[in-house]
Amino acid sequence: MEFTELEARARALAAPGGRRILGIAGPPGAGKSTLAARLARALGPERAVVVPMDGFHLAQAELERLGRADRKGAPDTFDAAGYAALLARLREPASAPVTVYAPAFDRSLEEPVAGSIPVGPAVRLVITEGNYLLHEAGEWAALRALLDEVWFLAPDDALRVRRLVERHVRHGKAPARAREWVARSDEANARLIAAGRNRADLVVE
Repeated sequence: MEFTELEARARALAAPGGRRILGIAGPPGAGKSTLAARLARALGPERAVVVPMDGFHLAQAELERLGRADRKGAPDTFDAAGYAALLARLREPASAPVTVYAPAFDRSLEEPVAGSIPVGPAVRLVITEGNYLLHEAGEWAALRALLDEVWFLAPDDALRVRRLVERHVRHGKAPARAREWVARSDEANARLIAAGRNRADLVVE
């Protein structure tokens, strides 16, 4: 599928008549954040804003307290209920013009940063991207009803894994450690995420 087709579909969602939320799901390294950013640029900041799921990572100190730091990125290393609450708030028509602030994830710090992304009242399309938008377990199950459309990205696995290793190396892991992390953690999450593929409105190969 060409980007122009995806852009046209996003533009249709961004038409006047209320705010819509487009979800972009897929395994680690699928290109979710790249596609979301490209769509937002094409539509323009007055019409579309990206709100990533990664802003709801638990802080590193909390992951260490819970004993989950060695599998950061698994479903229980996020604040799923907080993410769902923000999406619900973004869907509600405001009685007065109001800007809603969403968190971002700073990869240089490997930490979420609150209040980083303003979503102004004129924004027609919120593009949210993340691994677990179609996950059916626990608090994640509430997300699907909050999303007007969900696209699932399914690139070639060899390419996706190579991208993942390169990303981990760019952000400070030694190559051997990056390959180990991808094989042990990221790919375990990828298998879990794949189970939600059939719940997507569109699969982008």
